[in-house]
Amino acid sequence: MHLLKRATVPVALAGFLLGAIAPTAPAASPAPEGARTLQARHGVPVRAAKPPAPVPGEVIVRFRADASVLKQHAIGASAKPQDVAVALGKRAAALGARVGRVLQAGDAVGERIQVIRQPGADAAELAARLAADPEVEFAVPNGRQRRLQAAVTPNDPLYPFASRQPAGPDAGQWYLRRPDTTFVSSIDAATAWARGFGSASVVVAVLDTGVRFEHPDLGRVANGGRLLPGYDFVTNTTVANDGDARDADPSDPGDWVSLAEAGTGVFDDCEASDSSWHGTATASLVGATANDGVGMAGTAPGVRLLPVRVLGKCFGQDSDIQAAMRWAAGITVPGVPDNPNPAKVINLSLGSNGACSAAYQTAVNEITARGVVIVAAAGNSAGEPVGTPANCTGVVAVGALRHAGTKVGFSDLGSQIVISTPGGNCINIGAGEPCLYPILAALDAGLTTPQSPKWSDSYDATYGTSFSAPMTSGVVGLLFSQNSALTVTQVRTLLQSTSRPFPTSGGTAGTPACNTPATGTVQLECYCPNAVDANYPLCGVGMLDAGAAVNAAATGLAVIDVTPGITSAVRGQAVTLDSARSVAAPGRTVAGWSWQLVSGGGAVSAFNGGTTGATASLTPTAAGTFVVRLTVTDSAGGTASSTVSITATEPPPTSTNDDKGGGATSWPWLALLALAVAALRRRGSAPPIRVSRRA
Repeated sequence: MHLLKRATVPVALAGFLLGAIAPTAPAASPAPEGARTLQARHGVPVRAAKPPAPVPGEVIVRFRADASVLKQHAIGASAKPQDVAVALGKRAAALGARVGRVLQAGDAVGERIQVIRQPGADAAELAARLAADPEVEFAVPNGRQRRLQAAVTPNDPLYPFASRQPAGPDAGQWYLRRPDTTFVSSIDAATAWARGFGSASVVVAVLDTGVRFEHPDLGRVANGGRLLPGYDFVTNTTVANDGDARDADPSDPGDWVSLAEAGTGVFDDCEASDSSWHGTATASLVGATANDGVGMAGTAPGVRLLPVRVLGKCFGQDSDIQAAMRWAAGITVPGVPDNPNPAKVINLSLGSNGACSAAYQTAVNEITARGVVIVAAAGNSAGEPVGTPANCTGVVAVGALRHAGTKVGFSDLGSQIVISTPGGNCINIGAGEPCLYPILAALDAGLTTPQSPKWSDSYDATYGTSFSAPMTSGVVGLLFSQNSALTVTQVRTLLQSTSRPFPTSGGTAGTPACNTPATGTVQLECYCPNAVDANYPLCGVGMLDAGAAVNAAATGLAVIDVTPGITSAVRGQAVTLDSARSVAAPGRTVAGWSWQLVSGGGAVSAFNGGTTGATASLTPTAAGTFVVRLTVTDSAGGTASSTVSITATEPPPTSTNDDKGGGATSWPWLALLALAVAALRRRGSAPPIRVSRRA
């Protein structure tokens, strides 16, 4: 799986130019669409997708249930690792004798699934040859995946909006707070937390680079922290960087790639980079401890985290990832001790190009059949099709949004996306300027090996679908905390039915509508389609609403979108309030609506008509603020209420400007142009911004 590394790069905003970024040059020059390295108009560097080559000479094979090799070389449930290795070797040798190849055995991936090797062979050709054997159900190249690059208020110091530059960000953990006119895509975790921070009985597995157990926002469960023991599934010792293969230590030793290693040997398509501490970051987005006066708050601070190491230096192998997925869900993997803490949620902030393989789909099917929800990042290929494993059927694929609710430039698009969540963006970056809206995450200060715990900030910024996914995984953990009996389908339904619609305005000037993705075609910031649009869905059904989803899981009923974003009105113009998207618990239906004018505020005196339908209408006759309450009843007699305040203003004066000159220049355009010019003038002396380009 591909992972984009943290790097120190100068970035400059030059009007609205889309330009290539040279890692050491102070200037950005225009580049054609599809250039390998791109700069989105909001300033975030985006790396175009480059499919990693599969592991040379390695194939993941699943034998048919009635295969003779399984009967002749059975593996008992209590078999020791050395006995498992012998049986796998005999299976490989038997298959090799039938197909006329000298085959070797790799590690087990599942009960009937293992890695088969033929050193020096082409992986695709070997897979095709083995797939033709009558005892083989499927055989696919062992691919490689990388990290994707790039109501209750907790007292954690990084949570609130506060002036803390130059480190910043001033916006704090904006993405967790209640949405407003600036932070349109915020998920409203505060409302969800009113029902609790999550249950310790719910386990969320984070399959990534491993974690730093000493980080004060994480820590071991045995010492009062969030992290369970976990496991390390990285089998390639060079990639693992910890001196061994599979073991019970999922600590992250660092995943840096040196200049000497880059482009050579196993790292033939890898670039030199510092350590990313990506697993520590994604784990903190799920469950960093809250209300401890330290650092940040996770989305579900009360759940327990299961760190599973599947990624090492530059990449991880599909066979390791698929074995780890099964293990995390409580499925036996031959040669590995059973997981004593099976997860209800598995987070995958990793991916690569291409369709979902039979090997990945089989793993997903086995895991979701056990009631485990798999959440995966859609990918950071700047609007290209969703990558794997996010595009596998049954996975909750997550896209990324800017603070304004538009698709952020790096996020991919596609019908496989279930929901979209904030992914971080900077919008204003010039040389030495801070990123305004990054996603805060736990990190380590070491550029190679671990040094000391830290958090990302405005100059060492984290953003990407890698961070949209764990936010969603945390919300799923909160749903299971309210109702442990939820099925995978019900979780998906709750996320979608309680989501908020995408905005149709408020993005950067000139932002287009999102279009159907195509490989090699870049789409930067764009307006995601809603259900009424022809291109629906491309970013999922809407924006994640943690508060509404958790309330629906807890009460079986939630009032959704009383006003679809309406907080203001104009005297003399009717306002329609709509709650048709209110949702009831599985097995129930919404049976009735009751609208009440709590306060007219001098603006309205009564509803225009009925008050017992899904919609109601009021017309302000004066300026003022009026308050409306809606109570919804479900088929079992349950009720839920929501109140909204709307401010009515006087209509704008009629324009008398009849200037028919050469066209007006808008003040926002002039302001942005001035900022761009100022940024360019500052470029020579300002320090470069450190941008963490993670998935």
